[in-house]
Parts: sequence; C-alpha cells; structure tokens
Amino acid sequence: MRFAAACLGAVLSCVVCLAALADPADDPYLWLEDANGSRALNWVRAQNTSTLNTLRAAPGYAEAEADALAILNATDRIPAVTLAGGYVYGLWQDTRFPRGVWRRTTLEDYENDTPRWEVLIYLDDLSARQRENWVWKGADCLPPAFRRCLVKLSRGGRDAIVVREFDVPTRSFVEDGFDVAEAKTEIAWVDTNTVMVATNWGEGTLTRAGYPRVVKLWRRGIPLREASTLYEGDAADITVAPRTVFDGEGRAERFVVRGLKGFGAELFHVDRNWRVTRITVPSSAEFKGLSRRQLLFHLTRDWRTGGRIYLQGSLVSFSLDDYVASGGAIPPIRSLFMPGAKTALAAVATGKDTVYLSLLDNVKGRLHEASFDGAQWLWRRVPLPDNGTIEVAAAGQGEGNVLVKFASFLTPDTVYLLPRGGEPRAIKQLPPRFDAYAQEVRQYEAVSPDGMRIPYFVVRKEDTLNNGSTPTILYAYGGFSVSTTPWYWSTAGKLWLEKGGAYAVANVRGGGEFGPRWHEAAKGVNRQKNFDDLAAVARDMIARGLTSERRLGLMGASQGGLLATATLMQNPRMFGAVAAQVPLTDMLRYPRLSAGASWLAEYGDPGDPIQRAAILRWSPYHNVRAGVRYPRVFLLASTLDDRVHPAHARKLAAKLQANGHPYFFFETTEGGHDVATTNRQRAEQLALTFTYFRQQLME
Repeated sequence: MRFAAACLGAVLSCVVCLAALADPADDPYLWLEDANGSRALNWVRAQNTSTLNTLRAAPGYAEAEADALAILNATDRIPAVTLAGGYVYGLWQDTRFPRGVWRRTTLEDYENDTPRWEVLIYLDDLSARQRENWVWKGADCLPPAFRRCLVKLSRGGRDAIVVREFDVPTRSFVEDGFDVAEAKTEIAWVDTNTVMVATNWGEGTLTRAGYPRVVKLWRRGIPLREASTLYEGDAADITVAPRTVFDGEGRAERFVVRGLKGFGAELFHVDRNWRVTRITVPSSAEFKGLSRRQLLFHLTRDWRTGGRIYLQGSLVSFSLDDYVASGGAIPPIRSLFMPGAKTALAAVATGKDTVYLSLLDNVKGRLHEASFDGAQWLWRRVPLPDNGTIEVAAAGQGEGNVLVKFASFLTPDTVYLLPRGGEPRAIKQLPPRFDAYAQEVRQYEAVSPDGMRIPYFVVRKEDTLNNGSTPTILYAYGGFSVSTTPWYWSTAGKLWLEKGGAYAVANVRGGGEFGPRWHEAAKGVNRQKNFDDLAAVARDMIARGLTSERRLGLMGASQGGLLATATLMQNPRMFGAVAAQVPLTDMLRYPRLSAGASWLAEYGDPGDPIQRAAILRWSPYHNVRAGVRYPRVFLLASTLDDRVHPAHARKLAAKLQANGHPYFFFETTEGGHDVATTNRQRAEQLALTFTYFRQQLME
C-alpha cells in the first residue's frame, strides 16, 4: 500500500496507536525468543508431546511415515551432484548412512545403473569420533587438479559453518591446513597456498544482519588472525564475500561482492597485486559469472548507458580485460537475453566457454546455450521436453559437459548429459514414486484485486467433478525473486494424491516467475499484493468448483509460511487448514531475530513509522483476534534455525492458544532452516504434515 502525502498526518497518528499495541514491553511472549532458554524449551517439549500424541495416533500416520521413508531412502534415487575434473561428487544418505557419505565416481561410470562410488567422508563416523552433530554443507575444490577441497560442515544444520581443508587422494583432512571456526563464513580459493576469507574476525567485523563484512587474504602457514585485509564493508551492508572464478583456460579471477542493505550489490575486482577496484556497473546488475573473459550481469532494473537502454530482466556482458585496460570505462555491452511479456531468466550456469540460460516461458522451462566467438554471442535452444522445469543440475567452468535435469508435476526427474554444442542424452531417470494414472495438470489464472492475472497450476484426477468436494492443498512461496516451478513432488503424490487429494501451486507476485518486475511488485510497502494474490487464487479455485472453503488448505515454508499465515489472518473463513513451516510471523521484531536484518528491503523497516503502519496491517502475529474462527493451524520450527528464528512460530502458537484457537506446534531440536538432518526426521515431518491435512480436509 502506498500512502499519499495528504494522508501522512492521519497515518502517523494511526501509527502511534498501532505501535502502542505492538510495543515490546507489552509482548507477553518475548521469553520465547530465548531459543535455548529452559523456560522456552520446556514449553516446546510440552507442545511437541501434545502434537505427536495426537497426530501419531491418527489413522494412516504409520503408513504415511513408512511410505515417506521408503521414498527418501530408495536406493534408485538420483542424488544431487557437482562436476569437477571429470568426476561426479555428491552426498548420499540412506538407512546405513543417516548423516550421509560424501563420495565421487567418474562421469563415465556415473552413467551406469550401479556406479562404483569412492567414499571420501563418512559423516556418521566423523560425528561419532568428534562427538559432533555434523551436517554436510558442501565442498569447494580447487581447479584444475581438484585435489584439495574446502569442506563445509554445520553443527546441527545451522547456517553457521566450520570450514576444513580436505585432501582428496588421501581422503583425510589436512593437518594444519586451512581451518575456520564456526561462523557464517564465505571462503574462496586463490591458489594451492592462498584463500580469501570473510568470517567473524571479532568485535565489529560483522554487519548488523550478522554476516561478515571484512575479507582477508590468508596464506598457508600464517595464523588466521594474521591474515591481511583485502576489503572492508560497512556495518549497514548485508554481507561482503569473496569469489574466485576460474575461466575455461584455468585462469583465476578474483572478486569481492558487497551485498547492500537494499536489493543490489557492488562488484570489486582483485588484481594480481591485490588491489581492489570497483567495477562501476549499477548495484542492480547482478554478477552471474565469467565466460570467455566476458563478465555476465543480470539486470534487475533498466540500465541506461552509452546512449542505450538495457531492459530490466536482461542478461548482458562486457569484456573484463577491456574494462581493466581502459582504467574503468565500460566497454561495448552485448546482450545474451532480453525478457518478453511472459518470459524471464531463471538461472545462469557456466561451463567450459559456454553459458547456459534456464528460462521460464509462462512458468514452463526452456534451456538455451550461448557461446562467445570474440565478437558476438551465438546461442541455440537445447531440445528438451516441454511443460516442466529445466535446470542445469551440475556444471563446471573447466567441464565440456553439463548435467541437465527435467521434471514436471507428474514426470519423475530425468538427468541428461549435455556435451558443449551437442544434443542432450538421458542417462538417469527416477522411477515413479506414486500412481500418476489419470492424474492431470492444468494451468489457470486468477485476477487479483488490482486486475493483475495470477497463474497457478492444479494437479488432480482428470475425472474429478467441479463440485467443491476435492480436498486441495494450495502451495506458494512468493518472495525474494524465487520462482516456484513444476517439480516431481513424490511424497505429496504418494501421501496425498493417492489418497484422493489434489494440490495447487500459485505463482504470486514477490517471486521471480516473470522476472524482476514480478518480485518488485510485492516487496516493501507493496507487500499486501502478495497476500491479495494468494487469496485471489483461493477464491478462483472455489469459484471454479475445484475445491471449497472446507476442503482448501494452505501450505508454505519460510517466506511461504509468512504468506500462508498472513493470508489466513485476512481471510479466516476461506481455508480449512494451514501448515506453516519455519515461518516468519512477528514482522515488527523480525529485524532483531536471527538473520532478519538482512530482509529489510524485502519486507520494509518496522523502525520507520510509515512502513511500520503498513506492516502492522498484515503481520500475522499482530493480527490474531479472539472471537474469530480460524482453522486449526500446524506450525513447524527448528530450535537450531539461525535464519528464521523459532520464536516466530512459537509466539504465533502461544498467541493462538491465548485467544482460544486450536493449533498444532512441532519443533525439531536440530536441522536448522531445513528442519531435518536425516531422512527419518524428514519422513516424520512429512507424515505429521499430511496426516494433519487428512484430518482437517478429508475427515
């Protein structure tokens, strides 16, 4: 909502009233913000016991948990992998290895049905030996040999990580190697004996959002505390991080990316003499990599330069070498992609001398391959199936091949091997996990109150009558320019579709389905459009007879959890169930909780009186009312979540309880923002969630 200047006085007076209602001194549940406090944890344990006793005893719970675990532990899964030096690397979890093993095989052998995997790290053994609850957070291996890797481990799934140097040939951690204590660290290789590090260097070295703002150069053999400073950002920044890009010839180019407090970032080049110089592109130009010495930028705003306008949503490039040689003058700019009314750039990946553009055409995937010949970009569309999501699953700048994944709501994942300039060849396909016979997918449009048309998908039996009787889960995310595209939701297929349910996926504003404009339309003071869009989709589904208020449920996680609970508070009679996982709910105190200060540009600043007034009108925690009939809500949180604080879910549950409203609350003791660290934990949460929806919407 935008406020006219003429209304400023009235708004400010209103703010005083609303602010008084939301004064922290009047908040009776501040004690639940003490994530590990004994009083708060005693409350959590009591809530967990009540929820588990009820849902575990429900008909079908045991079957749902067993089905979910069978899907998650299936030996014929396609693991997420990375490509490096002709090898495929990936983490694998199953019944034998609950925490997982990090392993590799050759790309050639990966094509076989039963590849010969070499295990590099056993996470369960490592956790037992070191008496730690290690969760895998990835590894960054140094080209071109990929012998040394910077392994990232988390205690219990937090975003904060420990970094340790690992030697691949000996399958062991390097004694006296690069080792960084627990923090929200960013680290990048320079060469075998040098890294760039941004971490918690001590008092005053973090941003207000809790991320590093100082990048240092650390050479082997030098104590970490003696690393030399390369670049220092401001406390008001979101984060400052180093980045090394290796081009197709194996040359390393070093950069520093400074994330600004609004959306946008500044890019700095680090030359061979360790001088740090800003590349003077707009902060709205997102750095996407380097290919054939061409810097790649995705434009989140129009860029006017050199007498031309490069449109918002475009992907453009210019020569790094020419930029440096000119002393900072922008060289000729070349376009790789320009958006259309329904087309948008979803992702960019770089292989050896090649750029891969994942596009969305009315929320359906396309893949284009582009290569620079020294004068212009040459590109082609890669032939792949239609009506699904296409993404580059694994790529490396020294790799001539990439792995591409296709999936749709009813089509299991297929992985293709795509040689540079060649045709894709299917090498892996996930077996069906549920009976998709006679299921169909249709795309509809709803009209939001301001006239904007909002697309959504519906997955259900093709012979279903439009009489409003179908139990249907409506899922959405709608934030941070993240696109929600078709995926093979195997557990929902097994635990929900096979039981007679349907589900819908809404592409509301705030996401990135139609480029930066779609995101900007619902951020900050325009946030209400996010909730208006989802409510419009729900009304449209009901009007079409696809479902009814009694049979319609909402589901969302993180930002999607905020979307679900805020939409519920504004439309309490429109839904029969709402499941919100790791949600934001207290939107006056969110900047003070965990990583919340990094989201001011997304949600607005509650410290500003005008923005505070707007936020109070939709903040879920502040809009719970006695005497209003809400469906029973299911809130899921994690004690170790250092991204979205568990107090958001805790406080909403406590306020629902105080106002006499039914709810379920469950909080895991590990898992961080992902809520789980093992497949058994994931299976339990899936069983709880779909048992809840069956109770609320089917019975």
